[in-house]
Amino acid sequence: MTRLTGLFLQNNKFSGSLPSIDSGSLDEFNVANNSLNGSIPDTLSKYPASSFAGNLGLCGGPLRPCNPFFPSPVPSPSEPISPATSGKKSRNLSTGAIIAIAVGSAIVALLLLLFLILCLRKRHRQPSKQQKPVTEDTRAVQPAEAGTSSSKDDITGASTEGERNKLVFFEGGVYSFDLEDLLRASAEVLGKGSVGTSYKAVLEEGTTVVVKRLKDVAVSKKEFEMQMEMLGKIRHENVVALRAFYYSKDEKLLVSDFMRDGSLSALLHGSRGSGRTPLGWDSRMRIALSTARGLAHLHVSGKVVHGNIKASNILLRPDQEACISDFGLNPLFGNTTPPSRVAGYRAPEVLETRKVSFKSDVYSFGVLLLELLTGKAPNQASLGEEGIDLPRWVQSVVREEWTAEVFDVELMRYHSIEEEMVQLLQIAMTCVSTVPDQRPSMPEVVRMIEEMNRVETDDGLRQSSDDPSKGSDGQTPPTESRTTPRSGTP
Repeated sequence: MTRLTGLFLQNNKFSGSLPSIDSGSLDEFNVANNSLNGSIPDTLSKYPASSFAGNLGLCGGPLRPCNPFFPSPVPSPSEPISPATSGKKSRNLSTGAIIAIAVGSAIVALLLLLFLILCLRKRHRQPSKQQKPVTEDTRAVQPAEAGTSSSKDDITGASTEGERNKLVFFEGGVYSFDLEDLLRASAEVLGKGSVGTSYKAVLEEGTTVVVKRLKDVAVSKKEFEMQMEMLGKIRHENVVALRAFYYSKDEKLLVSDFMRDGSLSALLHGSRGSGRTPLGWDSRMRIALSTARGLAHLHVSGKVVHGNIKASNILLRPDQEACISDFGLNPLFGNTTPPSRVAGYRAPEVLETRKVSFKSDVYSFGVLLLELLTGKAPNQASLGEEGIDLPRWVQSVVREEWTAEVFDVELMRYHSIEEEMVQLLQIAMTCVSTVPDQRPSMPEVVRMIEEMNRVETDDGLRQSSDDPSKGSDGQTPPTESRTTPRSGTP
């Protein structure tokens, strides 16, 4: 290939990564509209972006920088031989060896030319396939590289796998970016879980979204898309909307709204130093009720089992209303994910069968209520006793008639809320019954918490959690009507 001046491999079905090609005589090079991926070798970075257009997986060189959502493959182990080394070796070669190398190179060049001719003839014989229309609720873009024109084939994909590698948006979405914009976005890791890693992605125009990169997905592309279609239709003020998804053989991404106020886990279990603002009772009740409403909507309207209710999946709005995230993902993983991944929230029957249900969601919500009431995370380390979970710890304390010891010490500074805390505790304990049929449904849980709120509002005696010294109406109550927190059994 020492005398090869042009290499044209565009519009084929080549896949994999580009090898390092070191040929000083190669003036023209084109591998556009294939299925190549990985980083562009330094020896090929001198060619323009149009030479690599239509290969969504390529990065580096004249294209966009490689992105953390799509890690570059390990570089080819072959390294170009330096001119000095090459010259030194050539001086040791005999005349016959040099002639043999020259003849071999010529034969390789002829074979490569014959291969290209056959590929072109085969391509001309194939009829062009009709492209599927892009509907409003699944609009998607496969972008052309920067600096090149965007033909119809560039947009929809010219190969037989034209429907692959698309960022699919759901109907009624608020975003207008494409996959290329997402790949150029700056990314910050928000958290790593058992099903994947979440990133905060800031696009160039300033839009901020959350991208969840799934791992170990065990279903086919068709099953994945069917599940996404169902989840993408769910809209509720207490559910984080799924805005888009991406599916390829190597990557599965979910795009959702970014919630700037963080998660309940961070707010409840963050640093408890002197500068921390405690989470008040009113806020905890608001979070409990809004979470219950969101989960009830998933169960009743969406017919979706969440399957992974936990404090880190409860995100907060500025008004401290809760929004549920990461719902309905269990069907994507089959039985590949061990149930111990969220062992504190899992219902007893799930630990045995590894199958989630509406009733197991109710159990997990009950644990979440106990977490709000006690201020303790549902793991063994926070409870200080090996082999005991949060529901059993609460039961043991209540059994000894030390009910007041259950509640978070940050709540005990508020006046006249002991009765309400006990009522919410009773609802939580009903939810965490070990017998699934004895647990209420989520609509019933919503009704019970709403009834609590109505009673509290009618009484007008509960003090605001924003100020322990004031009543529920924001005014300082008469001295004789104040009730000091009790340290004994309520």
